[in-house]
Amino acid sequence: MTRRHILAAALVTALALSTGGCIASRGDDGPDRFRPGAAGLGDPYLPTAGNGGYDVLSYHLRLRYDPATDQLTGDATIEATATQNLSRFNLDLAGLTVSSVRIDDAEARHHRDGAELVVTPAAGIAEGRRFRVRVGYAGTPTLIESSDLGTGGLLHTADGAIALGQPESASSWFPVNDHPRDKATYRIEVTVPDGLVALSNGVPEGTERSGGWTTWRWSESSPMASYLATLVIGNYRVSTGSHAGRPLVTAVAATLPAGGAAERSLARTGEIADFLASRFGPYPFAAYGGIAVADERIGYALETQTRPVYGPAFFTRGPNPTVVAHELAHQWFGDSLSIRSWRDLWLNEGFATYAEWLWTEHEGGESAQQAFEREYAATDWSQPALDPGREALFGRAVYQRGALTVHALRRTVGDDVFFRILRDWAAQRRDGTVDTAEFVAFAERVSGRSLTAFFDAWLTGTTAPPRP
Repeated sequence: MTRRHILAAALVTALALSTGGCIASRGDDGPDRFRPGAAGLGDPYLPTAGNGGYDVLSYHLRLRYDPATDQLTGDATIEATATQNLSRFNLDLAGLTVSSVRIDDAEARHHRDGAELVVTPAAGIAEGRRFRVRVGYAGTPTLIESSDLGTGGLLHTADGAIALGQPESASSWFPVNDHPRDKATYRIEVTVPDGLVALSNGVPEGTERSGGWTTWRWSESSPMASYLATLVIGNYRVSTGSHAGRPLVTAVAATLPAGGAAERSLARTGEIADFLASRFGPYPFAAYGGIAVADERIGYALETQTRPVYGPAFFTRGPNPTVVAHELAHQWFGDSLSIRSWRDLWLNEGFATYAEWLWTEHEGGESAQQAFEREYAATDWSQPALDPGREALFGRAVYQRGALTVHALRRTVGDDVFFRILRDWAAQRRDGTVDTAEFVAFAERVSGRSLTAFFDAWLTGTTAPPRP
């Protein structure tokens, strides 16, 4: 090596040390070179959802929302680890104006590409390095609308706002790697005008008042998929207490009747969670709760982690603990165990629907076997539960045929083995991501039986399988 080459090598080494081993070699796609993270994780149903090149560890959101103007101001700090040598990376962010981006303590270049925030650091980020991104942003939130998947996002209401939606909603109110494959912990601080409530996920961390505004703080220490993050602002009757040594926070919109069906249903949250724990194993999170909203545009309930949100239609005919059982079952199946791809949604909805059957039977109503017989007769077997297609993602087959598969598994392997499968599956995959092939292999291992043909018939076969 010549003296010139030695000096050049020394300079490269010095630069690497000064940037934490991060020197970008932009434009070179070699395996060891710095390159952009993918602008999407390639999910067949939502190819541009999420982003590649990094794994988020935590979000710290500091938000201020004024319902009078529908203006959101945000400061998001994201801790992440690079999973490749990154020259730049994307965050999902829809419709808000970004004022600044910093990586660790350095300004970073940024620009918008539709609903993508493209961030270019001053120097490349080496694979395995942990880094911090801080994004300042503001604006009027816009909803994420889809003709086949519905609407999600931060919805302006008469007295505040509701951030809710599946499969996409988070990117309407904070920069995010918006796919359940990348779960993270959350700290959420929400400042709203005095007199309003600001509810979110996890453990309540107190409130603070200053200058006509109140800041509400929440912390979710278990990894959470981004679509399960929620923000509910407005006039609510809030009930705080504890259950099984954990905080239990429920809230009902002030315009819904005091002591009415919604309030009476949510009051059973702890009881229902305990029943499900007797079937599925220990409750997986540090808090319990639920929120009943009054805005009729919310025509569904969603299993937002630790604190499901229920639309008003569920309580128009009286108390409805069955929907509470469904959403609480998701705390195990869907929240603690999140799907790796949206094609596997039956792993969430089939198990939660089956929890409805178990709860109804527990309450002295229709047995799980009777529910199975009823749904078996009503099922269109041409519609698969697994990989139903984007347009049918929230269709009947995912929910009801999914539940039929769960009960058929129970009849096939017997109660003792079946409930051991469910409890061990929930315990061993806690806080992780899962898919159907993994569940099939797990059920085979626990039962000691070959079940591939069984699951093929019940999940995707085009004719009715024989009743077990």
